[in-house]
Amino acid sequence: MGFSKDFLWGGASAANQCEGGIDEGGRGLANVDVCPAGADRNAVITGHKKMLRMDGSHRYPAAEAVDFYHRFREDIRLFGEMGFKVYRMSIAWTRIFPHGDEEEPEEEGLRFYEDVFKECRKYGIQPLVTISHFDCPVYLIERYGGWRNRKMVDFYLHLCRILFTRYKDYVTHWLTFNEINMILHAPFMGAGLCFEEGEDEEKTKYQAAHHELVASALATKLAHEVNPENKVGCMFAAGSVYPYSCRPEDVWEALLTDQENYFFVDVQSRGYYPSYAVKRLEKRGVFPQMQPEDKDILRQYPVDFISFSYYNSRCIAASKEQEKAEGNLFQSAKNPYLKFSGWGWPIDPLGFRITLNEIYDRYQKPMFVVENGLGAADCPDGEGYVEDDYRIEYLREHIRAMRAAVEEDGVDLMGYTSWAPIDLISAGTGEMKKRYGFVYVDKQEDGSGTLERIKKKSFYWYQHVIKTNGEEL
Repeated sequence: MGFSKDFLWGGASAANQCEGGIDEGGRGLANVDVCPAGADRNAVITGHKKMLRMDGSHRYPAAEAVDFYHRFREDIRLFGEMGFKVYRMSIAWTRIFPHGDEEEPEEEGLRFYEDVFKECRKYGIQPLVTISHFDCPVYLIERYGGWRNRKMVDFYLHLCRILFTRYKDYVTHWLTFNEINMILHAPFMGAGLCFEEGEDEEKTKYQAAHHELVASALATKLAHEVNPENKVGCMFAAGSVYPYSCRPEDVWEALLTDQENYFFVDVQSRGYYPSYAVKRLEKRGVFPQMQPEDKDILRQYPVDFISFSYYNSRCIAASKEQEKAEGNLFQSAKNPYLKFSGWGWPIDPLGFRITLNEIYDRYQKPMFVVENGLGAADCPDGEGYVEDDYRIEYLREHIRAMRAAVEEDGVDLMGYTSWAPIDLISAGTGEMKKRYGFVYVDKQEDGSGTLERIKKKSFYWYQHVIKTNGEEL
């Protein structure tokens, strides 16, 4: 037996990487809007360069992105043509609450997402909604300091209550925070953190993460109260960590890296801070301040399922002297046994199977692969058609590994949404030329282009994969 008959095939995107329309519909400004393309992007997303407004000397790719805001009907029709069962998408917080702390939501923003959900329903597509996909209102950063402030929990829960109530008839699967572990690597993007001179950055990151963990648990409680049919998942950036060699020092470093990677999901799934984290954070003097009720909140409201992104495995060496490989905002030692993408990311389908097994062994909860794909510089022919055999090969081998994890290893898997169904803005680099989609968007690195949608070769391949429920790759 392969995938279950109700296996959810689809694609995934994020509001800030595809929607655009950032000054329309009453929407406010968000952290992800002011992350520029180019040399300053990394300093901004890591919280080391404060940029809370757009200026005239940078380009801000999220401003238009690929204009899903105006073209969502066309895009969802294409997803329906591929046969999607599910579309993982996110809500732009500032479309619902422009500042983030208002009492009353913005009706035009609510109506926009309702229209998106209705369009999905027309094609039999179930929405899987990320409540916060690297999304924090700039006003909340300026006034409260982002997620370093406990008040953010209440603002987030107010957003959740509005979403769960308004969309009760459309959405039953929710994710609380996207790649929650990225708060340690891109804290401005992940939690709206801009560091002040002399601030203990590590302590601030773990405090902000604790607030998100409490918010996630309370959102899970709220979702179940509003609609008992709701299922709530966590989401993290996954990828098996290999020791560079069998030297015990390398094995130990790999273990430490793995634990850091799993830490927040350990809390969200098991309901408590694991002993390894408590000891190390206390020793470093960065254990977060907690309210007396926090331990009970975390214990009582764990997530229903585990979702994650997988792009590549990582290789860890104790000496730090080895040649480096890139990855999903993570650098690691270059694995000599793997091939690499055009952006230097390792390509490791067997690592995907290993990761699936590791996560399931660790948590014994249903899992959902919500990001997996290949970023490449696609070259269209004269008609705009892209023959992306390299993407098909990447996805074929990863889906084959995923099927083996289900068939042979007994992993409980709910679904698979590739990143991304349509070309969009890269979160890590802000580039348009780093394309992931089954649909080519005529938009270039300088912002020019018609925004025309053109089906790539992989569009028809994935359509067949879904039609055969992953049996014919």
